[in-house]
Amino acid sequence: MDILSKIITHKRKEIAQRKALYPIELLEKSIYFETPVVSLKKYLARPDKSGIIAEFKRRSPSKGNINPYASVEKVSIGYMQAGASALSVLTDEQFFGGRNEDLTEARKFNFCPILRKDFVVDEYQIIEAKSIGADAILLIAECLDIKDVSQLSKFAKSLGLEVLMEVHSAPQLQKVTENVDIVGVNNRDLTTFKVDIQTSIDLFSSIPDDVVKISESGISDVNAIIKLKQAGFQGFLIGEHFMKTAEPQKACMQFIKDIQNAESFLKISV
Repeated sequence: MDILSKIITHKRKEIAQRKALYPIELLEKSIYFETPVVSLKKYLARPDKSGIIAEFKRRSPSKGNINPYASVEKVSIGYMQAGASALSVLTDEQFFGGRNEDLTEARKFNFCPILRKDFVVDEYQIIEAKSIGADAILLIAECLDIKDVSQLSKFAKSLGLEVLMEVHSAPQLQKVTENVDIVGVNNRDLTTFKVDIQTSIDLFSSIPDDVVKISESGISDVNAIIKLKQAGFQGFLIGEHFMKTAEPQKACMQFIKDIQNAESFLKISV
């Protein structure tokens, strides 16, 4: 069984347990059910932002611990002060060391779009996402069929949440539905965890025109960002490159400055 299959198997057991502990009626009493979401699509289009979705990530199945004791408050505020367009917060505990409370804490300190990064396979998780303060959810095409994507994305939109659908291959793009707002190309193969930025470049022309396009995973240098921007991508999800440092927020700030300097140089050169 590959790692993605292990994660999904565990996730379904976890959902059953959480449904018993935290009934839907309880989740719906959250103050965030009455709070309008902040649009991830709109923030990615803002010219005063970098397009970077900066991720808070404690560990991963492939790398183990990355930054297990990082402060959500300090890192998330620092990311936004650095010029990030949005936050992504991993809430899976078993494999990524995250927790729902991390996202709620980030929500408490930041007015910006927050993506709940998890493995959504059930409508309950979407209600949960809304209850903890998320603005957008992730649907991974690799582990969902088109019927699942259609049902889950429609339900998310009924709660006001935006939907990011993640793909890794051209056939998975056939699962894009009318309720998908953003398509993200994961440069990491979730079955082998190998990474190749070229995956995004190769798939760009096949992505529907009416969705926002982002590139995810394995982005660690400015040249990659420039190349992806030139291809037409509007957003870039980056986590590990920042989180592996002692102060992720400072790494993010320097990275965004380097992008700005490189773009200024290219304009001068032209």
